[in-house]
Amino acid sequence: TEYTIGFDTAVNTGMDALNKLRDTSSSHERCSVVEVMGRNAGYIAIWCAMTGGAEDVMFPEAKDIQDSKKVIQQIITNRSTGKRHNLIVVAEGIGGTQKLADDIQSITGIQTRATILGHLQRGGTPTATDRMHASMMGYYAVKAVLEGRQNQVVCFNRGKYEMLDLEATFSMQKTLDLEYYDIIKTLSI
Repeated sequence: TEYTIGFDTAVNTGMDALNKLRDTSSSHERCSVVEVMGRNAGYIAIWCAMTGGAEDVMFPEAKDIQDSKKVIQQIITNRSTGKRHNLIVVAEGIGGTQKLADDIQSITGIQTRATILGHLQRGGTPTATDRMHASMMGYYAVKAVLEGRQNQVVCFNRGKYEMLDLEATFSMQKTLDLEYYDIIKTLSI
């Protein structure tokens, strides 16, 4: 499916936290490292970083192109061009959020705070988008049961709800377009 119920709520909760942390980071000239949901996939981290105005993001799909040294070098570069606060988003699957914050502070001297959203992000009030998708998917699921269909799952693809064979969905893979990372890096300049 192109859409998972709860995604919009999780992103909006993360974006809201980043907005609030940006105000504090800016007024105190700090760096904030924020851990968001994303154990095995970086979609939420990417969306939170882009919509929350982060300078960098670390997520599972890009482990081979990211490391703490590059993040720290980017912070140093940003500071040399006049930037007085920094926001870094880390997907929970990367781990080491507190260590990254400690490393940033010890290497750069910039006061750095780690914030782990954890259950706050998982427990947000659903957005209208999530409520609408949940209602529609629920309707189609009940309709399928009443029609006697079994072993199917409701998906949202190409702007429409559809029923797919449950077994077929187990082998499907959704890939993250790494261009989003490039966009975040470009916008953060």
